[in-house]
Amino acid sequence: MPIIPSPLGNILINTQEEMISELRFTEESVSPEVLEAVVLKAQEQLEEYFSGKRKVFNLPLAISGTAFQQRVWTAVNTIPFGETTSYLKLSQTLGNPAAIRAVGAAIGANPILVIIPCHRIIGTNGQLTGYAGGLGRKEKLLELEGRPRQAKQASLDF
Repeated sequence: MPIIPSPLGNILINTQEEMISELRFTEESVSPEVLEAVVLKAQEQLEEYFSGKRKVFNLPLAISGTAFQQRVWTAVNTIPFGETTSYLKLSQTLGNPAAIRAVGAAIGANPILVIIPCHRIIGTNGQLTGYAGGLGRKEKLLELEGRPRQAKQASLDF
């Protein structure tokens, strides 16, 4: 399994028939193996994204999931660079506001982080909520896209 470096930690990229089938952050070491063409293209586009030169990915994806998950991931993929939406708004967009938990579960199962930008989904109150890559990475991805840093609640020690 190819593992490449990124400014937010190493990224594992799996492929299936010359398409990206999985992209996730990992604690594993960068792999020295020769990378196939689609992985090299993904690495190049990720480097451009992390350096602020790319806003849209153009990679072949092999996404497996339920029909509902696929609908959610397709909707997530339409959220423009630098914008966010909430789980509730996304469930409303999909025509079922009551499916907010199912939408959250589908987002949590997203197999292709960053490229399918589930980091752009936030809580209704504007707060950052769950991210398979960790909330710290989610915050950094949103900052990279121009979202101001999340204000931290001050704690008072008496």
